[in-house]
Amino acid sequence: MKIAIASGKGGTGKTTVAVNLALALGNAQLLDCDVEEPNCNLFLGFNLKKEEDVNITVPEVDSGKCTLCGKCAEFCQYNAIAKLPRSLMLFPKLCHGCGGCVLVCPENAIIEEKRSIGILEKGTSERFNIELLQGTLNIGEPMASPVIRQLKAHIDESTVAIIDSPPGTACPVIASVAEMDYCVLVTEPTPFGLNDLILAVDVVRQLDILFGVVINRHGLGDGRVEEYCQSEGVPILMKIPYDRKIAILYSKGIPFIEQMPVWKESFRGMYEDICKHVSCKGDF
Repeated sequence: MKIAIASGKGGTGKTTVAVNLALALGNAQLLDCDVEEPNCNLFLGFNLKKEEDVNITVPEVDSGKCTLCGKCAEFCQYNAIAKLPRSLMLFPKLCHGCGGCVLVCPENAIIEEKRSIGILEKGTSERFNIELLQGTLNIGEPMASPVIRQLKAHIDESTVAIIDSPPGTACPVIASVAEMDYCVLVTEPTPFGLNDLILAVDVVRQLDILFGVVINRHGLGDGRVEEYCQSEGVPILMKIPYDRKIAILYSKGIPFIEQMPVWKESFRGMYEDICKHVSCKGDF
């Protein structure tokens, strides 16, 4: 089972839900795909060890062979190559590594070189019966999706994999939730929460992924999020209350199921509901 935890905006409690769900289930994988600022390990304290680099290929031009025909620059849709009067100018951080410039060069003047844009790390703990995999994008790099895709390649199909996605609805989110069995959208009962939940619902529907909603800080705002879910036929999987004790534990980096064990059963119940939704996908 592959479950993505996502949200239309930051700060809704997405990581809280991902970490507590993984701990409640045990014997699970937790993949932190929020690679620009991974923070699952703030609640776990694993001794992470580097697994591998994340590389993309970028062009290198042999000026001795290049005739400045400009076909590579014309082909590149990302403007990673510019033709100047006497040379080519390369912008490696704009390159998406498609290799098209190599194919269209009539002089074989372009080769591909690897460039590291991030790393993958892994950790386990005797205290927690889960495996954490974390991707980290190098500072200044603009493309998170290659790191996310390489991180997802480590999913163990024999267990439950929980993906903590980046916030929002842009390309990194799509890279995270694509090909998942289910997506949990975490929101809050505020006007901003509702607005961004609507955007996130549109995304997962376009991707044809089953989904449900967790309302965090329930009781803080109003009932419009619940009204929207009811009108759209969106299942509400869980309501986490606006609770001072939960907030204090969060501020200390403590998963709240550790000191509030009743929530462990609630998260397990949510997982059982998700399994039922997935098993009857054709009817749901």
